[in-house]
Amino acid sequence: MTTTVPTPRTIDVALGQRSYPVWIGHGLLADHARWRAALKGRHALVISNTTVAPLYLDRVAQGLEGLHWSSFLLDDGESHKSFANVGRALEALAQLGATRDACVVALGGGVVGDLAGFSAACWMRGIDFIQMPTTLLSMVDSSVGGKTGVNLPAGKNLVGAFHQPRAVVADIDTLASLPEREYRAGLAEVVKGAAIGDPAFFAWLEEHAAALNARESAPLIEAIARKVRYKAGVVARDETEQGERALLNLGHTFGHALETAGKYKVLLHGEGVAIGMLLAAQLSERMGMSEPADTARLHRLLEALGLPTTVPPGMQPEALLALMRLDKKNLAGTLRLILWRGVGRAEIVGGVDETAVLAVLEAALR
Repeated sequence: MTTTVPTPRTIDVALGQRSYPVWIGHGLLADHARWRAALKGRHALVISNTTVAPLYLDRVAQGLEGLHWSSFLLDDGESHKSFANVGRALEALAQLGATRDACVVALGGGVVGDLAGFSAACWMRGIDFIQMPTTLLSMVDSSVGGKTGVNLPAGKNLVGAFHQPRAVVADIDTLASLPEREYRAGLAEVVKGAAIGDPAFFAWLEEHAAALNARESAPLIEAIARKVRYKAGVVARDETEQGERALLNLGHTFGHALETAGKYKVLLHGEGVAIGMLLAAQLSERMGMSEPADTARLHRLLEALGLPTTVPPGMQPEALLALMRLDKKNLAGTLRLILWRGVGRAEIVGGVDETAVLAVLEAALR
């Protein structure tokens, strides 16, 4: 008896006269007819890493037959999202003889997608790229919306460009090989979307936490699609983060500081976001914006999904605050954070009192 593969979900990211599809489903890397049409020229560079390439590069390579293509592999990990590796990726494009109609294919998680997109934005002032995310976190967040970039020792994602992909190919079969810790880190970004602006989705996540932990196919596809649909709507209204799109950074100012303080070795990005969201909720509560019940509800959901909720020991409140001052959302030398008035009601708050932030950090590290 043959099993029918369900038709992939398609969500369009509409940006004026431009748009691109996000395909979510099974078997998509091998569905060459679907994504090959997004490649216009005869050159392609696949950027991946040493963990993902042995598992999935062959499937992608079969769809590149007839093109002049090569691959460039990073070592795995956030610390490799660097200018040095962008330089190597650009050299790989040069060796390929890539012209302005070339395409970069990003096969991997958020590090690969960010670096590949930034490299594509730089080559000849911008060539096409396709996102093929292989982690839950990159499927629901970093592959959609066109943010690309690299890290500096001073902070995460301080250098980058807005450069939209031609398509996003989210093949959930790749999640079968994803380590448990990385899978759960991706769930943090799913929670974030619900916490920002979708209380009904938040309640759905509370109800389906066990199914998501078990990686059940139908709830997983539903969760990815709902998060992507929400983000696509925000990006369509505010592509370059002049206003509403900043809401998508709930938990990120705290989280990026935690990641940087740990030199990108202590916390995964999603883990930093989980802790950061809880710190943002605690700060909102301290400032009288939200109720303790909202904080407790977020805490319970994060714990139900196996996510960390405490700041790693040994970090210093003052050092974390100094890193938060480097956040890109800050204006005129004052902290500008994403806080909330309860589940599904996030907002941008400028001029946040640093003493309140420090008090939250000190309480978290007691």
